[in-house]
Amino acid sequence: MPFTTMPLIRRVLSRVTEDYLLLALLLLLPLLLWLKPTAPAGLFALVDWHTVAALAGLMLLSRALEDSGYLVRFAAWLLQLCHSQRMLAILLVLFAALLSAIVTNDVALFILLPISLSIGRLTGVPAGRLIIFLALAVNAGSSLTPIGNPQNLLLWQASGYSFWQFTLMMAPLALSLLLLILLLSCAAFSGHKLSISVPHNSSHDNRHLFGWSLAGYPLFILAMEYQLAPYAALLVLALYVLLKRSVVTGIDWLLLLVFMLMFIDLGLLAQLPLLQQLAMQLVALPNGSYTGAALLSQLISNVPAAIFLQHFTDDWRALSWGVTVGGFGLAIGSLANLIALRLSKQAGLWREFHYWSLPVFAGSLLLGWLLL
Repeated sequence: MPFTTMPLIRRVLSRVTEDYLLLALLLLLPLLLWLKPTAPAGLFALVDWHTVAALAGLMLLSRALEDSGYLVRFAAWLLQLCHSQRMLAILLVLFAALLSAIVTNDVALFILLPISLSIGRLTGVPAGRLIIFLALAVNAGSSLTPIGNPQNLLLWQASGYSFWQFTLMMAPLALSLLLLILLLSCAAFSGHKLSISVPHNSSHDNRHLFGWSLAGYPLFILAMEYQLAPYAALLVLALYVLLKRSVVTGIDWLLLLVFMLMFIDLGLLAQLPLLQQLAMQLVALPNGSYTGAALLSQLISNVPAAIFLQHFTDDWRALSWGVTVGGFGLAIGSLANLIALRLSKQAGLWREFHYWSLPVFAGSLLLGWLLL
């Protein structure tokens, strides 16, 4: 083995051993394969490759926007409109919720996470807490429309409802959840005046990188709509390798491995007879489709829960509301949570996320039950 490869291998091993979620998924896989033996082709089929490709492309585009330096400019402009941390948080929560209903929750996070990190550097506002509330906001806002998140898209198509019928069905819960998160934002952020320090150097800005990457967002989203995400992601990767290789090397590529392992582990878990029996028992509870979907999402995430439980119920409102509420609580409840926590790279954020998210889960579970 060439000596020059040793530092790279050591860095990779160090990253893997420090990533507890990745380690847990790796350690769980042999047990699941023992319980549910599956050929390699079957494991490959469990991965949603369109989602993985879409995630890769969005990571590249968002990293390029951040490296361009223009997000710092936008953050500085946004700060001029806000006079306190609380006002800033409320504005970002509202914007994140609205954006996620239009361009999906993961895309909204990829756009807003770098901006939030820039705001934290410019003001001293706790960027980690901002990111937590952005994750909560996109989970609430994306539930409004059929295209806001993967589980809504799945259940919309399965239900046979029109776009507006599904939106009206989700509106009471989505708006109530957003109000809950806004009220919590008022308690989480102080009314202290923002102190802005902008160490801006325009020579570091890359106008061409910003322009290409910004134009790439709608084109990439369009490719996702037409199920062309793998080809579009390869094109984006090739362009950055040729034009701006630092964007490619700055990506947390292990995040893609985490998502692939999640699809495999959760897919195998959903096939276990014990879990299938659990699902039937959950649906049999009072408001079972709603409560069962919320609780099962805490175990296997809300997208697999929606895929699994649609075979046991035709109460589309209860099921859709349940997987929406299930996106709160534990981080695994929603892929958007994992994206936010992984990309933020803030020390101690996983613990603080649950400090806020678990009460939101309890409150939203009760709120949805009352609305039903």
